[in-house]
Amino acid sequence: MSDAGEVVDFDEHPATTGHGRPAADACSVQWDRDGTSAYGTAATARFFVVVEQPGPWGRDAARESHLDHDLGAELDARTTHAGGRFMLIRRPGGHPAHDGPRRVLLAHAGARPQDAWLLSAEVDDIGSLLGLDWGALARGSRSLVQASLPGSGPAEPTLLVCTNGRRDVCCAVRGRPLAAHASRIAPGRVWEVSHTGGHRFAPTAVLLPWGQTLARLDDHGAERVLAASDSGNLPAELVGPRHDRGRSGVPGPAQCAESHVRAETGEIRLAALWADEPVPTSGAETSDPQDPGWEVLVNHADGRRWRVAVTRAPVDRSRPESCGKKAIDVLEHRATTLEAWF
Repeated sequence: MSDAGEVVDFDEHPATTGHGRPAADACSVQWDRDGTSAYGTAATARFFVVVEQPGPWGRDAARESHLDHDLGAELDARTTHAGGRFMLIRRPGGHPAHDGPRRVLLAHAGARPQDAWLLSAEVDDIGSLLGLDWGALARGSRSLVQASLPGSGPAEPTLLVCTNGRRDVCCAVRGRPLAAHASRIAPGRVWEVSHTGGHRFAPTAVLLPWGQTLARLDDHGAERVLAASDSGNLPAELVGPRHDRGRSGVPGPAQCAESHVRAETGEIRLAALWADEPVPTSGAETSDPQDPGWEVLVNHADGRRWRVAVTRAPVDRSRPESCGKKAIDVLEHRATTLEAWF
């Protein structure tokens, strides 16, 4: 917000080399050039509460937009407390005023992707969301959640592309053209979103309902995601450490292990693989004593299992995690299959 309390549009930024082209030293360009693995970097959330709010967003979009400040703060707090993630969305393209009903998306990603679901509703009063069954959202009880949001019903898989330039210029410069293109391919299934985390991997996106988070997405990749997700799949070309950040329903080490097995097996069905909670191990060589290393059991729907070792280790370089910030040591999640049962 400005000093006068007016919401200003922070999505345009002069530090670019043209529409959709970031500056040569932009954070995402440096991380693109390095090819740093994206494994295990999805923001952790078991569910999502997503509210349409047109117009400009500030850095803290829930509190810095044309959505009532106190209402945004309360919805954000309730969502976070229950283990979810609160986001604002807007239609790709221009951001005109919107006085009619707003779209709301409620998604449960869950620990197991086969349990994922997505509901959509049009609401006249965003304040009515305070009446959501938050416990049911956390547990993944679709029927109870649906009962607490009258008029809601199942929705098609939906792609949320981060475009909030107030958080990082890369998201606006690279994300907005991508969202506009993808929206033309699949109208109603693509939205600009206020924050996915991981600016350094821009353009970034989250695929609902699974919470599958993607890095370095381009126009072709977005098209393929939208087509593949119709049948609950990921496109094969986005499997692997360049694009697969992980599935948000599990913590980072489990995300990494799951993505690692997906790449090793070529499994594209989102519901076919799930990782158990990571178990810390001692003696792993990492840069952070708080991250001793982990073992993760990854399961396949056909009964196969893999025991995977995961570490979070430094690479020989430092890079800024966001534009304009100081460079820090780069860490990667790395995975090794220890044992497999077929």
